[in-house]
Amino acid sequence: MPEPLLVAQHGDIQCLLLPALANRHGLVTGATGTGKTITLQKMAECFSAIGVPSFMADVKGDLSGITQPGRISGKLAAVLEERGLPAPASTACPATLWDVFGEQGHPVRATVSDMGPLLLARMLALNETQAGVLAIVFKIADDNGLALLDLKDLRAMLQHVGDNAGQFTTEYGNISAASIGAIQRGLLQVGEQGGDRFFGEPIFDVGDFLQTVEGRGVVNILAADRLLTAPRLYATFLLWMLSDLYEKLPEVGDLDKPKLVFFFDEAHLLFADAPKALIEKIELVVRLVRSKGVGVYFVTQNPLDIPDTVLGQLGNRVQHALRAFTPRDQKAVRSAAETMRANPKIADMSTAITELAVGEALVSFLDDKGRPS
Repeated sequence: MPEPLLVAQHGDIQCLLLPALANRHGLVTGATGTGKTITLQKMAECFSAIGVPSFMADVKGDLSGITQPGRISGKLAAVLEERGLPAPASTACPATLWDVFGEQGHPVRATVSDMGPLLLARMLALNETQAGVLAIVFKIADDNGLALLDLKDLRAMLQHVGDNAGQFTTEYGNISAASIGAIQRGLLQVGEQGGDRFFGEPIFDVGDFLQTVEGRGVVNILAADRLLTAPRLYATFLLWMLSDLYEKLPEVGDLDKPKLVFFFDEAHLLFADAPKALIEKIELVVRLVRSKGVGVYFVTQNPLDIPDTVLGQLGNRVQHALRAFTPRDQKAVRSAAETMRANPKIADMSTAITELAVGEALVSFLDDKGRPS
């Protein structure tokens, strides 16, 4: 049985994440510059130390430093002394760098058929009618044994369906030229953003994430600084990757530690303007992927960014400071305070959240009986 993971400490009080309950998922929230990235790195290092690989997207270009031993700066040493904490040991984690564009790491590719119409419609920002037509196109290709590998294949299939809409309408439903044109325009925009490099073969193998080196879990880092300039492409890619893990990994039940931990940074992009069907799919995957030995941790600024149906499944919480400058900010603080476990030493949870310093957080992990601690 792996030892509990020390994620945070205040004096003699230690916040320990139990590896056996790490697949109950989690949430890391806080305003910009409050320490979310360091929390992310710390958790990834802890998981790596017990042989659990992880995946994270590097949206700011600063996570790759996890591959090198750190050093204690003068500022950090002063903070440690002020808070009465021991200096951490400098360690380096084994890591693999990935890049959708194949420039800063190993390329990650998927076929159009593997992506599916629901996620592709999200990427293309299609309305309900256009998404329905796209689903028909996929169905026609599937019924005729046609594999859609890349965007060229999909464009050709769209043109074929559009040119022969009359013969398909009776069997599959109405197919309008306007919807076909909207999908083609969306594909053109995705191609200009570099999406054409993502679609094709060879297909990404989820087993590549489940690697260890000398007993330490490999930290898989996706170079996402450029990918984030196309938010829909970024969000759809991460959601496809999680769905792929869910579909291909076998059922394992409850293990003494996860097989993989998946960190969703900038998680608000997953849910912004997402259709109901997609949110339901995310909820389903998050709820069921636990039995595949995968822990999912959402990282975002505001807890209101996460739908309630998903938020209710996140058992481990790290709450960094929030700033209550606007009515929405104040609502977010109240929401965060209400979902944290009551602590008799904290009279006003909302005030405590707004007064946290950089690097400080309110932490609630599940205990050995699955209760928030």
